[in-house]
Amino acid sequence: MYVRSCHLYCSTGHPCSCKRMNGSLQSWYWYKSYQCSGSTQLQDISCKPFINPLPVINLVALLLNRDISDDPFDFCERLKVSKDLCDVEVNFTLEKNADKKYRITGLTSQGSSQLPCPCDDSGTGKTVVEYFKETYRRTIRSRVPCLKVRDQEKPTTYLPMEVCEISDAKQISYLLSVACQHPMDHEKTILQTVNPYNEDPHAKEFGITFENKLTIVKGRVLPPPVLKFNDQGKVKEFLPKVGKWNMRLKQMVKGGEVNTWACINFASDITHAAAVAFCDELAVMCVISGMNFKGDPVLPLVNAKPNHVRPFLKKHYQRFMEILRPLHKELDLLIVILPDKNGTLYGDIKRICETDLGLVSQCCLAKHVLKMKPQYLTNIALKINMKVGGRNTVLLDAVVGNLPRVSNTPTIIFGADVSHPHHGEGRSSPSIAAVVASQDWPEVTNYAGLVRPQARHEEIIQGLFNENDCGSGCISGGMIKEHLISFMRSTGHIPRRIIFYRDVVSKGRLNMVLEHELSAIKKACASLDPIYNPQVTIIMVQKQHHTRLFAGNYGVGSTIFQSGNVLPGTVVDKEICHPTDFDFYLCSHAGTKGVSRPVRYHVLWDENNFTANALQILTNHLCYTDARCTSSVSIVPPVHYAHLLASRAR
Repeated sequence: MYVRSCHLYCSTGHPCSCKRMNGSLQSWYWYKSYQCSGSTQLQDISCKPFINPLPVINLVALLLNRDISDDPFDFCERLKVSKDLCDVEVNFTLEKNADKKYRITGLTSQGSSQLPCPCDDSGTGKTVVEYFKETYRRTIRSRVPCLKVRDQEKPTTYLPMEVCEISDAKQISYLLSVACQHPMDHEKTILQTVNPYNEDPHAKEFGITFENKLTIVKGRVLPPPVLKFNDQGKVKEFLPKVGKWNMRLKQMVKGGEVNTWACINFASDITHAAAVAFCDELAVMCVISGMNFKGDPVLPLVNAKPNHVRPFLKKHYQRFMEILRPLHKELDLLIVILPDKNGTLYGDIKRICETDLGLVSQCCLAKHVLKMKPQYLTNIALKINMKVGGRNTVLLDAVVGNLPRVSNTPTIIFGADVSHPHHGEGRSSPSIAAVVASQDWPEVTNYAGLVRPQARHEEIIQGLFNENDCGSGCISGGMIKEHLISFMRSTGHIPRRIIFYRDVVSKGRLNMVLEHELSAIKKACASLDPIYNPQVTIIMVQKQHHTRLFAGNYGVGSTIFQSGNVLPGTVVDKEICHPTDFDFYLCSHAGTKGVSRPVRYHVLWDENNFTANALQILTNHLCYTDARCTSSVSIVPPVHYAHLLASRAR
């Protein structure tokens, strides 16, 4: 199989590691050019949306799709506006210093007539409305919330929306029509950027020329793995086509049990009857999929308002437990219907359920509750099954012992990621390290997770191993050791192989990460037994890059996916890879929109003596075991789980 890569080389024709030379902003695209000794690469394009400067009150009206009169905002509207405007820079139009910018941090819960004005340095206790009327002779909407803003001088102040204007450009999320091009169109766009560089005087001065075609590289398509389902279903084994399958006529390998459950509805536009019907359909789908799901809730469905989440959840949890405690039972599942895709409300519910109440929860959006599509119900059933201890599917190769380097020896597979605080978060906000590990050899489908906070923007995971002086030289602690002990308890085996998938770090810190984290793994093993020394393989997983693979012939339907992308399982390990290191590009998923982004896997350390073919097959097979969906995923599941865990911990 031949595929085309978006790497373009100069007349010398050899690849190398390049440093950024310059960049120019043209229309919607940011073109990146790279230069180094003898070779230049022009890589993929990146898209960034912009909006014209306009008054904040006008933008809010567009976001809420209504006129902003003097009506108060309800809870959901405040959350939506806060989320969309968070970290936006604005100008205060009534201020003499027009160049001074404020950054939005949120929205007040009260109207401006009830807010004390922080701008009032005289301490008279004026409200925002009174202050602006006396100081600027400007009448402010009294019941509309104000913006919470900050600058270098004042950490937090309140500004009315109608006196603020978007200062420059702000990223928004509505660019799919521009960014999601067909692969053929995307390829043409990249090629069109080459011609101006051949006429560039600086390129001519250094003797750099560009060939107006993409690099032809050899690739191959790895065969998909056979999936094993429960023998009680009509379909016991299934070979996925183009990386996708459904649960029709199939049952989960191990169905979990939900004996006691309840539902809370936070969506005001979902009627009681619609919510009850959704719960009934979801319960039926769980049973059809192979779960033991009891049909009746502990208490009838409860409607709630989203502005009092914490007291409401605790109050009703007590009601549930008053019924279940005499029966010596716990609440197995709480179904929550949300009004909108809102991170704040979702985060509050998850935090309260998981840290205060100890509840397994499943959130569902109101728009999906109304539609009740079978595919959505199936996906929710898969998530619930994993949360209550079930198992959706396993690889047939894992069952019969054909997974490369895994089936023949007890093996634990790790995934690690570090989540850094976003721009605009407080300076005290730490980075979060998350490490997950498989607990069910030889199937390698169930993972346990641990998280640790660490120094802000620290890329090296500090909590892999902790050495404590116990007075007699003993060693203890660390996430690696905890996972190893958990693996031994759940499987009854001591892992002899460790495969460590690590989310990528900056290129300049690769050696530091390898030195520190490999040492931590070795020390954690030695802390269990001085002679315990399993074979370790460390693989960096990089998704944030600008390399794209295009089909060699769009006219041959057997070599491309229906969207025009390369087929799932496409792997390239020559030409565009490192000349000496062990790395490869794998496109393990079926891209339905835009151009599929392959993931680069870079082996930093390998004591298990993986061949390229064995590691590529193992990685591709693992991408079919993600518990959240019925398709192969773009990134190996251990790293995906670690990323989700780190985000949840934050």
